[in-house]
Amino acid sequence: MIAATFLASLAVFAIIGLLSARHRRHDTTDYLLAGRNVSPGLAALSSVATNNSGFMFIGLLGFAYRFGVQAVWLQIGWVVGDLVAWLFVHRRVREASGRVEAHSVPALLATADDGRVVRWTRILAGLLTIAFLGGYAAAQLRAGSTALVALFGWDEYVGAVIGAAIVLLYSYAGGLRASIWTDAAQSIVMLTSMAVLMIACASISIPPWELTARLRQIDPSLVDWFPDLRFGFGLYLLGFVFGGLGAIGQPHILIRSMSIRAAEDIPRARWVYFAWFVPFNIVAVGAGLYSRILLPELLQGVTPDAAARAAEYALPKLATLALPEAMVGIMLAGLFAATMSTADSQILSCSAAVTQDVMPKWRDSYNASKLATVAVTLLALFLALSASENVFGLVLGAWSALGSTLGPLLILRVAGIVPPARIAATMMLVGIVTVTWWDQSAWSGDIFKLFPGMIAPLVVYALIRALGGAADARRPAR
Repeated sequence: MIAATFLASLAVFAIIGLLSARHRRHDTTDYLLAGRNVSPGLAALSSVATNNSGFMFIGLLGFAYRFGVQAVWLQIGWVVGDLVAWLFVHRRVREASGRVEAHSVPALLATADDGRVVRWTRILAGLLTIAFLGGYAAAQLRAGSTALVALFGWDEYVGAVIGAAIVLLYSYAGGLRASIWTDAAQSIVMLTSMAVLMIACASISIPPWELTARLRQIDPSLVDWFPDLRFGFGLYLLGFVFGGLGAIGQPHILIRSMSIRAAEDIPRARWVYFAWFVPFNIVAVGAGLYSRILLPELLQGVTPDAAARAAEYALPKLATLALPEAMVGIMLAGLFAATMSTADSQILSCSAAVTQDVMPKWRDSYNASKLATVAVTLLALFLALSASENVFGLVLGAWSALGSTLGPLLILRVAGIVPPARIAATMMLVGIVTVTWWDQSAWSGDIFKLFPGMIAPLVVYALIRALGGAADARRPAR
C-alpha cells in the first residue's frame, strides 16, 4: 500500500509536468523563463516549493531532532532574511532582467542597463552556478533516496535514480513551465502531508504544549533556548537572517521572479509565498521535536560524526510510526515532491548557465538547452551517488557558496552597479574563501557562515571605492 500510493503520487506529478508541455513554444525564452508570463500565485508556490526542499524534510527535521528547540531560531532567522529579500530585491530583479532581456542570473549580474556585458563575469558566474547548483541538486536526489532506504530498505541509488528520471522527464518536455506547474502541485502535497503528520503525532503521544516537558526528560539541552555562544545571541540570530537572505544568490529561486509576468505582481506573490512558508516551518520543526520523543533510539550507539546522517532518517520512520500505510505513501511522495521541486529548478538553472553564459554560441538554440538539461541531470545523479556528506551539510554548503559569490553581486546589480570583471572576480573569490574558512574555524557554531561570507565581498567593494576606484568599480568592462 505504501509503495502504491507513493508511486501513484509521483505519476500525478509527472503527468502535470508533461501536460504543461502543451503550452510550450520551441524557443529558449519559453524553455528557460516560461515566456516571462507566469502568474504571481504560481510563481510564489513554485518559489516556496523550490526553496523548501529536502533540506526542510530531511535536513531541518534532523537538526531539530539533534538540537531541540534551537531549530526555532534557525527558522525565525531564515524567514526574516527571506522576507528582506522579497521586500527589497525580487521586484528589482524582475525589472532589471526584463530591461536587459536576461535569460539567466549570471547574464543579469553581468549586463548593465545600457546593454554592455562584462563577459568574464558572466562566464565565471555561470561556472559557479553549474558547480554549486549541480551539487545542490545532488543533495535533493540524496534526500529522496534517504527516505526510501528508511522505509523499504532499498539501495540508496534507487531513490536517486527515480527522482532524476522523473525530473528529467518533465523538465526536458516543458522546461521551466513544467517545473513551475509541478512545483505548485508539490507545494500543496508538502504542506498537507506535514500538517497531517503533526496532527497524528499529537493524537498518539502528547499535545504540543507538553513537548518541552517531555524533551527535558530525555535531555535538558534539548530545551535550552540559548546556547553558549562566543559572540552573543544577537549575532547568532543575525547569522541565520543572512542565511535566509542568501536566497538572493540562488539562481533557481531568482529565476522564478524573473519569469513572473510583471514586476507589479511581486507583492501579491510575496503574500502567497509567506502564507505557505511560515506554517510549513512551524510543522517541520514540530515534527522534528516529536520524532525525538517517539524515536529516541535513532542516535543510540551512533558516533558523533555519524549523528547527523542518522538523524536524517527521522521523518520516514516517524511517518511509519504515526500514519496509516496509505498516508505514509503520500508523506513519502511529499518528501519526494520537495526534492524534485528543487532539483528540477536547479538543473534548469544550470542548463541556462551552460547555454546562455558559459557557451553563448548556443544562446538561441532550443535543442542545446534541452541537451544541457540531460547532461546536468546525469551530473547531479553521479554526485548524489558518490557524495558521502549528509543532506544538511550538502545543502548549507552549496547555499552558502552561492550566497557569498553571487549574492553580493546581485545587491550591486539591483542598485544599478555592474563592476568590471576583475573586481567581480575578486568579490566572488573573497566570498567563497570566507565561507570556507569560517566553516572550518572554531566560530562556525557561533555565527552562521553566510553572515561573514556576504559581508566580506561588499567590504572589498567598498574599500576599492574608498581607495579611489569608485568610477572603475561602477563602469562595466568587457
